Amino acid sequence: MAQKTIIQLVDDLDNLASEDVTTVEFGLDGVRYEIDLNGRNAERLREQFAGFVSTARRTGGRVKRSSATSAKPTSEGRGREQTAAIREWARRCGHDVSDRGRIPTAIIDAFEKAHTTKPTRAARRRAADA
Repeated sequence: MAQKTIIQLVDDLDNLASEDVTTVEFGLDGVRYEIDLNGRNAERLREQFAGFVSTARRTGGRVKRSSATSAKPTSEGRGREQTAAIREWARRCGHDVSDRGRIPTAIIDAFEKAHTTKPTRAARRRAADA
């Protein structure tokens, strides 16, 4: 039986699925936050912060980010779709994994091990003969 995994990007504020959901990062009182918002809600957030940001002193961080709508990869190179697939697989296999945040290394290792194809006996024989 074939299985098809469908990833839906959902706005954290209104809980609606949308194609234009992006992760917006911000900080306050030394704490970094990120929230997934559709274009309209991301713009609303930026408008709310605009007055404060325009008079604030910048202390670091990166230059203004582009408004690309694709999911940004994590430091390990996994994007939003891949991490969603890992979480879904982990839950089906009985692992306890949160909806957000870092996925434990043990779960990622188990996922990769479960999805790595092992060479067939014939392929191993051909490799040994080469």
